[in-house]
Amino acid sequence: MSAPILILTEVALGPSERKAVEGLLSGEAAKIDVLVPAGRKRRLVVDFLDHLSMLEFSKAVEGLSEQPADPAAQRTAAQAALDASLAALEGLGAELAGTIIEGDPVQALAERAAASGAEQAVVVTLPHAIEDTFHTDWANLAQRKLGIPVLHLYAGTGFIGDS
Repeated sequence: MSAPILILTEVALGPSERKAVEGLLSGEAAKIDVLVPAGRKRRLVVDFLDHLSMLEFSKAVEGLSEQPADPAAQRTAAQAALDASLAALEGLGAELAGTIIEGDPVQALAERAAASGAEQAVVVTLPHAIEDTFHTDWANLAQRKLGIPVLHLYAGTGFIGDS
């Protein structure tokens, strides 16, 4: 079996992500390990600017008054994203595993990469204009921390980000 492919995602994977992952499989038996964080640390100003840059004015304003989500609700949402992601990758001929992670997602990805001997990782995020511009997004942080190739996909678009 070849080294596992690690996938860190903040949203449920769909057809475009399946296609990208399928392209990474080398034809031999592989393992795909999906990591979904339970919640995301809010950065009010960055989130506000992200929404403005995407011309999402109502979301920008809503985000200012939004209360932090309940941890149980965050965990439920993460489990739903994990279940949908595993279903989206079903039938690729790879062994599938998935985990909900707590704490720093990039650190969890680095620990999993070291423990599993992974040789590549995929980070799937929504566009985050500020983080992407200043290279503080998960994919860029992972690229620097892991020392293995990291593919950055923007969820639902098939667009590959710069990492």
